[in-house]
Amino acid sequence: MAEHTHLCLVSAQPTPNLTPVLDPAVAPRRVILLVSPDMVRRADWLERVLKPRGIRVERWAITDPWDIEQVQSQLLHRLEPELREVGAGGIALNATGGTKPMSIAAYEVFRAADQPIFYIHPEQDRLIWMHPRARPPVDLANRIRLDAFLLAHGAQCRAAVTEAIPEARRALTDWLVAHNARLAPALGTLNWLAMKATDSLRSPPLTADQRDDRALGDLLGQFARMGLLRVAGGCLHFPDEAARFFVNGGWLEEHVYGVLRALRGEQRRIQDLARGVELYREDARGAPIHNEIDVACLAENRLYLVECKTKSWKQGEGPGAEALYRLDALADLLGGLQARAMLVSYLPLPAHVRRRAADLRIQVCAGDRLPELRGVIARWLAPS
Repeated sequence: MAEHTHLCLVSAQPTPNLTPVLDPAVAPRRVILLVSPDMVRRADWLERVLKPRGIRVERWAITDPWDIEQVQSQLLHRLEPELREVGAGGIALNATGGTKPMSIAAYEVFRAADQPIFYIHPEQDRLIWMHPRARPPVDLANRIRLDAFLLAHGAQCRAAVTEAIPEARRALTDWLVAHNARLAPALGTLNWLAMKATDSLRSPPLTADQRDDRALGDLLGQFARMGLLRVAGGCLHFPDEAARFFVNGGWLEEHVYGVLRALRGEQRRIQDLARGVELYREDARGAPIHNEIDVACLAENRLYLVECKTKSWKQGEGPGAEALYRLDALADLLGGLQARAMLVSYLPLPAHVRRRAADLRIQVCAGDRLPELRGVIARWLAPS
């Protein structure tokens, strides 16, 4: 039977505190958050996820998360009357979070009181009992969804697309990927034309060379058959901004999302998935920050982020390095230490961008490897 209460040590990594609370096998009716002064906002975020699910949440404040004796004293002061009320075994310690001194102090207090203690294995997503050791481990259920996961990390999901992609659109993106080697230069031209149509939904006139470009003509024909553009008066005309965005590279986001949806049908590990995710969060001073994520996925309670690019990459640090730094920072902010990131590029990446991605441990699939994307993503999602 699940314990009545979990005591959680609040830290910058909320996932190990959250996943056991949402698993029916070990879910408590009440959660106590042990909170240091610098973790108050993190506790707020956890409460926003737990309370709507009918879980009672209380806070026990500690003064200094780095002073073992002080943490022990403050915890004992609160725990003794708690045990008189709920009885032996009614409260379990989740020793995963907090500072190392917090975790050691809490472990010693609970061990002396002969209360249950568990730890969440960060790689295996498994609950391991530290006391009493006779209890078998628990493979945690994948119950958390993207919006709740992101909220626990301080980000509110304002918009996201989760619908299936129409078959005709999937066929179009499959064709674009399969013919990557032949179409890549022409796609760069099409991106530029679509980008120049941002305000008027009409591109500049095609040059003579562009009109004679057979690969570009094939591209325009495919998009035109889908009603995404028309050629008139020597210019490209887009029916609306959504069509212009799709032609200007949004199609790659849809393709990656479609690959993940297909994998989700085969792998139970993938628990949630969305594209075009728009997020709102606040910095340390309360100033609003808006972020966009091309594709986000949760698998085994771990966050996976994908950035999709169809533009050409310039030499030097510039935009290529900026995209990688942004992706790395978002993965850390929104998913913690276990989050993973991937860059998918229709065009080849310069050597300096590939090196920077390797330094940041960002998975890459680009250029002539794009037809292998399904296998690359399947291996990326595989357990460590």
